[in-house]
Amino acid sequence: MSRFTITADDVDLAQLREDLMHPGSGGFCSFEGWVRNNNEGREVSGLEYEAYTELCMAEGERIVAEAIERYGVLAAHCLHRVGELKIGDIAVWIGACAAHRDEAFRACRYIIDEIKHRLPIWKKEHYLEGDTAWVACSHTERAHEMEPPHRHDRHEGHSPAHEHGHHGSTTVAFTPDYSRQTRLRDVGDIGQAKLSAARVLVIGAGGLGCPVISYLAGAGVGTLGVVDGDVLDASNLHRQVMYDARDVGRRKVDLAARRVAALNPTIAVQTYAEPLHAGTIADVFAHYDLVVECTDDLASRYLANDAAVLTGTPLILASVYQYEGQLQVVSSIPGEPCLRCLWPVQPAPGLAGSCVESGVLGPVPGVLGTMQAMEALKLLLGLPRANDHALQLVNLLDGSSQRLPIDAAGGCALHGGCVAVARRAIASAQGQRDIDRTFARLHDAIAAGYAIIDVRDAEEIAVQPLPVDSLCVPAALVAAGTVELIEGRVLLVCASGKRSGHAARLLRQRGVEAYSLAGGLTALSMGAET
Repeated sequence: MSRFTITADDVDLAQLREDLMHPGSGGFCSFEGWVRNNNEGREVSGLEYEAYTELCMAEGERIVAEAIERYGVLAAHCLHRVGELKIGDIAVWIGACAAHRDEAFRACRYIIDEIKHRLPIWKKEHYLEGDTAWVACSHTERAHEMEPPHRHDRHEGHSPAHEHGHHGSTTVAFTPDYSRQTRLRDVGDIGQAKLSAARVLVIGAGGLGCPVISYLAGAGVGTLGVVDGDVLDASNLHRQVMYDARDVGRRKVDLAARRVAALNPTIAVQTYAEPLHAGTIADVFAHYDLVVECTDDLASRYLANDAAVLTGTPLILASVYQYEGQLQVVSSIPGEPCLRCLWPVQPAPGLAGSCVESGVLGPVPGVLGTMQAMEALKLLLGLPRANDHALQLVNLLDGSSQRLPIDAAGGCALHGGCVAVARRAIASAQGQRDIDRTFARLHDAIAAGYAIIDVRDAEEIAVQPLPVDSLCVPAALVAAGTVELIEGRVLLVCASGKRSGHAARLLRQRGVEAYSLAGGLTALSMGAET
């Protein structure tokens, strides 16, 4: 019989107790962890537990076997729930019977401590305000001096012990150890306090974002915001090492928050599952001390740059192309250069290949993301930094690095300065927001009166043809202005929505009623088309 169970089903307490009964037992001890309606002053509406089932089963069996051998009990069992739980539901049940009550109590307490410390289980708290937060349950310290659960001999009855709480009241808060970094003269306790009070927004939880999120959480940055509208794809795993194969198909913001909770549960995480846009980005930036832009989306970088300049928020930018990378720190201090000082006009999406289109070795974004994390910590701690405002170029094939100076007297300065340019760009972006359209199927778009235009290249179309009739007009031809004017209302489609959005804006300027499929084919329910 299994000694450890992980299940999404309801709990039959009577059956659990009956299965443990042994004619030689004189003492029985059990523990029940209930879902309560509050946590650290916040009202909770329910919980959602997730676990790596295979690892939990193996380690759970090992823990219960250790308790039986260590304390000489006759039988013991542990059950942990997964899935969505309501207030008052049992999240965990542990029972142990022995010849005497003391052994049963000690075995039960050992199992409680060990499962909380060793099992890869996470809980997602649902708050009444509507937001959620992932919390690791496998990080508690062992507490040998805590109050025990009720214990009783068989002749005293067989009523289990009840301890209210998400997992019962035996949880001891995890205390992170920052001693390795506080030993640095420039960090110390004062620097650690700065990190604890800091709020950092990370845009993108992919190849660049994974090391940024991990290192900032590990360093003790008090609040992390994570923006990402994508779900994890199997092709991401070779570079986005914060996740694993069991996470494919799930939202990256949830996975990132769960990872932070497992790494350092003292960190607060705010997730944004929709991309920031011109109407909201400045308000979001105003809540953070620093922003790290980690996408491969040119439009996102320029939008982040403009919002950073307008709000005076420092911004750390990075990009990768095959074996190379670029890094720029935008201080957002008046007179110091921004992204538009270097490249005043945002390039067309097709001119800068993404990882999907150009390919990349996994360590390349890992190195650049680590460099972004280092720059973030330097800014937060006030550590020495290069004072020559420059774009840093890194070639990971020959190991070379160089700095390309940025002239603050050029670029934005020629058009009224960074703030003026950013204000105009944000206003223009707000005026373009109605270009995106969301459909579950392309058939729905056709039914709504849209003609479909595929702006992908011929090679892409050959690999994944659209399941509906469409006109093929590569985005490069739209940008070159060689396309004849199109009549009626059209929906442009590409792989991710970036090229189609840019092409739709160009067509709008020529009088075409053009729209773009939001998120492109990656956001489309292609399976439903067949």
